[in-house]
Amino acid sequence: MADSKLLVPELNEAETMGAETARFEELLLQASKELQQAQTSRPESTQIQPQPGFCIKTNSSQGKVFINICHSPSIPPPVDVTEDELLQMLEEDQAAFRIPMSLGEPHAELDAKGQGCTAYDVAVNSDFYRRMQNSDFLRELVITVAREGLEDKYSLQLNPEWRILKNRSFLGSISQQNIRSKQRPQIQELGNLYTADSPRPEEGPEKPHLNLWLEAPDLLLAEIDLPKLDGALGLSLEIGENHLVMGDHQQLYHLDTYIPLRINSEESKAAFHRKRRQLMVVMPLLLVPS
Repeated sequence: MADSKLLVPELNEAETMGAETARFEELLLQASKELQQAQTSRPESTQIQPQPGFCIKTNSSQGKVFINICHSPSIPPPVDVTEDELLQMLEEDQAAFRIPMSLGEPHAELDAKGQGCTAYDVAVNSDFYRRMQNSDFLRELVITVAREGLEDKYSLQLNPEWRILKNRSFLGSISQQNIRSKQRPQIQELGNLYTADSPRPEEGPEKPHLNLWLEAPDLLLAEIDLPKLDGALGLSLEIGENHLVMGDHQQLYHLDTYIPLRINSEESKAAFHRKRRQLMVVMPLLLVPS
């Protein structure tokens, strides 16, 4: 558990720094007090049963591989943009558009010829899946992201060539999956909300300056400088176990960074400081770094 005494000097100093800064220090103190409970409880999760969609066939050095593209309403949808807007986003920054998906564990199966193979179940949001059915572009994008996700998660090297099976929507059986109930920390507003109409950037989103430090052995803090923003409206923040991704609906900023620590994303908190024009993020750690 973090020692809350570490925050006392800053809290005392905050008395002369204004109400907004004092409010953020209160947020830090609250996070510190919640650390013990956060680290002894399991992350909240929901068990889902993905529905079959379509199946693609490819292979790796270990043999045939089948990927069951499934869907579930419990998976959060990606940002709702038109295909033209999506194309522009991908041209500017391929990491700007994210498709939430659940990657299932590998399971051994038999193909149509009775030969051994490996199958994976990948689930996306059901509404997005229905939209994808009417778009070759979205379908290929999902397949590409799913393949890359499986390669990263399971250290695979899949053949870039693949094909969609015509006569079956899945191979083997589709197992239940556990997904996190809480996807993103809520971003609180420090001060009265005011949002100016900012023009869309012509050269793509800017990578903001990020400052990270350990406030305590089990408490990581971050400051993200966002001088072009006036408030938290439109900001999105995703925190994984060792990853932080931030963006905004105006596409002024995009940050995708790896953090070499195990973060308790379920208990992470964020606040936008209007005076400093900074997003401040409080991230309890699952393990004390050595």
